[in-house]
Amino acid sequence: MSDVPNRGSQRLAVYAVGGNALSNPSLRGDGAKSAAEDVMESVLEDVVDLLEAGIRVVLTHGNGPQVGELLLMEEALFDRRKEFDGSPPMPEGLDHWVAASQGTLGHDIATRLDNTLRRRGRHEKVAALLTRVEVSSTDQAFSQPTKPIGPVIDDLDLIPNNWAIGVTNIDAGPRRVVASPKPISIIDSDAIEALLLAGAVVLCGGGGGIPVIADKGGIKGIEAVIDKDRVSALLATSLNADYLFISTAVDSIKIDFGTEKESNVSSLSVSDATIHLENGQFPVGSMGPKVEAMIFAKESTPQMKVVLCKPGDAIDAMRGEVGTTIV
Repeated sequence: MSDVPNRGSQRLAVYAVGGNALSNPSLRGDGAKSAAEDVMESVLEDVVDLLEAGIRVVLTHGNGPQVGELLLMEEALFDRRKEFDGSPPMPEGLDHWVAASQGTLGHDIATRLDNTLRRRGRHEKVAALLTRVEVSSTDQAFSQPTKPIGPVIDDLDLIPNNWAIGVTNIDAGPRRVVASPKPISIIDSDAIEALLLAGAVVLCGGGGGIPVIADKGGIKGIEAVIDKDRVSALLATSLNADYLFISTAVDSIKIDFGTEKESNVSSLSVSDATIHLENGQFPVGSMGPKVEAMIFAKESTPQMKVVLCKPGDAIDAMRGEVGTTIV
């Protein structure tokens, strides 16, 4: 990334909202739609509250449930269009569906945020950017898939043999899992910086970014879904952000989650977070990548305030009144 221009006294926040928060994979029907609407409204209010506090915003979002649904739709279509020899044609890669979910979610969030800004009397415009993120083709994640996508699976007997299945303690049941390699660089970082300089609220890195690998012939897409919190931490560090908000469906980081000894943590040191991570407190398919991302951001930029909170709690979390702060 190029050197980030001096913003003077104007602060910058990277605000990451989870795909599960926007579309709970364990809910169905009207309940899921209502919950998603509530989360979206809370996210939009957070963004405007930050802007009114004099903080510029880069917004990222997850896409696990959404990209999984798109993949299911494609596979169902190809199943109905099998070739004469009985084998289906090759589907599009996951990188295409990450790009598609970036576009659909980006359109929805940007439109809603534009309307909210107008209603609140703000002058900012929202720019949604399809964002490519480089990963390594030799990342061990390709042999050890951990990223949940799509809905919770009701009947394991009906799933294809080539699916990898995983269960995380934040979900109500098993889900399809795919490779989630670590991000190396954000290909479109210069465009993000230019949009920030133009005064836009930038919506980028959707679903962790479109996964690409670089070789002698240039860049090309690869089958994966990058974790959006890891990309958000990389983006926050690269932009020298003052704040990183990991906004998710739970109100704080929890120790012994789901047990009788469960406890909320309001402040967590990098060293303690690392120990808990190594001891398996934070599963790889749910809280693990979030904590890893927060540790990375804090170690890379010690002056950055790094917090996890629920949508709608950004300002209170910034003050240390709710959520979990990494120190």
